[in-house]
Amino acid sequence: MDKKFQRTLVTTALPYANGPVHIGHLAGVYVPADIYVRYLRLKGEEVIHIGGSDEHGVPITIRAKKEGVSPQDVVDKYHYLIKKSFEEFGISFDIYSRTSSNIHKKTASDFFLELHNKGEFVEKTSEQYYDEEAQMFLADRYIMGECPHCGNQNAYGDQCESCGTSLSPTDLKNPRSTISGSKPVMRETKHWYLPLDKHEEWLRKWILEDHKEWKANVYGQCKSWLDMGLQPRAVSRDLDWGVPIPLPDAKGKVLYVWFDAPIGYISNTKELLPDSWEKWWKQEDTRLIHFIGKDNIVFHCIVFPAMLKAEGSYILPENVPANEFLNLEGDKISTSRNWAVWLHEYLEDFPGKQDVLRYVLTANAPETKDNDFTWKDFQARNNNELVAILGNFINRALVLTQKYFNGKVPPIHELTDYDKQTLAEFADVKMAVESSLDTFRFRDALKEAMNLARIGNKYLADTEPWKLAKTDMARVETILNLSLQITANLAIAFEPFLPFSVDKMRNFINVKNLSWEQLGSVDILPAGHQLGTAELLFEKIEDDAIEKQIQKLLDTKKANEIAEHKVAPQKPTVTFDDFTKLDIRVGTVLECQKVPKTDKLLQFLLDDGMGKRTIISGIAAHYKPEDLIGKQVCFIANLAPRKMKGIESQGMILSVENADGSLSLIQPSKEVGPGSPVV
Repeated sequence: MDKKFQRTLVTTALPYANGPVHIGHLAGVYVPADIYVRYLRLKGEEVIHIGGSDEHGVPITIRAKKEGVSPQDVVDKYHYLIKKSFEEFGISFDIYSRTSSNIHKKTASDFFLELHNKGEFVEKTSEQYYDEEAQMFLADRYIMGECPHCGNQNAYGDQCESCGTSLSPTDLKNPRSTISGSKPVMRETKHWYLPLDKHEEWLRKWILEDHKEWKANVYGQCKSWLDMGLQPRAVSRDLDWGVPIPLPDAKGKVLYVWFDAPIGYISNTKELLPDSWEKWWKQEDTRLIHFIGKDNIVFHCIVFPAMLKAEGSYILPENVPANEFLNLEGDKISTSRNWAVWLHEYLEDFPGKQDVLRYVLTANAPETKDNDFTWKDFQARNNNELVAILGNFINRALVLTQKYFNGKVPPIHELTDYDKQTLAEFADVKMAVESSLDTFRFRDALKEAMNLARIGNKYLADTEPWKLAKTDMARVETILNLSLQITANLAIAFEPFLPFSVDKMRNFINVKNLSWEQLGSVDILPAGHQLGTAELLFEKIEDDAIEKQIQKLLDTKKANEIAEHKVAPQKPTVTFDDFTKLDIRVGTVLECQKVPKTDKLLQFLLDDGMGKRTIISGIAAHYKPEDLIGKQVCFIANLAPRKMKGIESQGMILSVENADGSLSLIQPSKEVGPGSPVV
């Protein structure tokens, strides 16, 4: 760490308290931050880890209305669920608080007033949709209407979820309030804006010149925003849930959640350290690090620094090591579609396996690009790496020591060339792991730690002390001494990554405390030291456990497709006898033409094996009549005749409706005789 810094303040993005947390949150933000904080603590450095729930904003009010409860009920429920999940996964916050706390409301309110009194805001009056029946201004998500791009009748005021287009409320045709269902009207409203354009010059130098060491994805996104030119951003909105604007002419207005939430880092630090919080936020020898996902880069690298700079007494972030997104089985994680692995559900299905998930998410972390979590990869990394490499080596070293030396560390004797070669291979492990952790390359750091276990595994396999025990116990003593020293090194190297497993490892070797400075040493465990009792550190995950998880996702996908009308709901069950009443046959198309004065209907003349029959079918939008002549189609032969546009239709031609609404005829895969029954 740079010598000018005496301490490090680590913050993690505040998860939104309107749902539980999933593996994407862990991989993108919380596991990397926890690894880094544990690493600094292991080095004996002064560090605090600040977290909390983001509890204001429109989505929470929408969920509250949908569930018929208050917004406070919603955030209470999810705040405690999120907090418990983090605790169970060993995310070692010094404090995990919330933005609905009184100390946060006062801190955010005071921060706004400080900027207001310094003249840092611009007041603007604009027109916004207002629900006269509900007597409230409408946030974008409280407005629905027809999408001007795809015609979806239920597009939201900020986005059409059918075609994915970003919208403004005024883009919608026939807008309506989701609160009362009435048509909203435009009404003037006043808001306060942070003029980001005023800060553009210093932000450009501070980021683009002074912080070229930032990750490429962070630097690139900031540069893109700066090159487009910054615009004023509203810090207030019309809503009844949030931190009230502390001005006499701001009734019914609250702080916009983007302004309110990052101040939560400050208020949570105040709550943790009421007498010394300023040391962490206002002294130049404090290093501020924000761990976030890529969707928060602009807020933490441009907007929040502009707020802090405008206030004038706060330090600015030294680094913002944002990650990209983690996908799930090739598809984007989505809370609304339940396409996620929820942390509380994971622990129900894999009790005691927090470290397995921490390991897999770190090994596959989306550090430079979006990455994918699959259950098969999860199983493979557990079985082939944690069990077969790390766990296997430690277990063999301890079991052999128990067998030959009653669990006491044997003395070391003269080293062979192979011993020296092995020691040389892990002599630099401290430097390699440290270099990666210092630059937020957690995947690389984990690889270096696991490489140490590979060295140990190979050493035991090559030296075969169980064979030497019959002829050369001095050699066995040396081999097992070195193996136990590697085991102790593994307990240090893996402590930031696998805290639960390392607790077990320390019990195995009967050592309470290990320091980062000892990493790479070969004399951590003195000869004669009594080891603890060895157990299996990890266990194999069988196929049936993985298949269960994959099936759960398949069931979710099926439910989503039904909900999105991609798959029609199944009709009521019928008996086999009911089905056999249908006489489905194959006919050959002799003639086909459009029915006059219609857009959808085609008139078929079929050879049905017994003669000719006319059938009307509504597939004109999907097939040209001339392309169907000579083709074979399936039809219901015993359907009662029905007149359509004055033409008697003597049956029904069968087709399939695709997800996009198009129709495809059902046809035999090879030519059969006209009139052949479908059985």
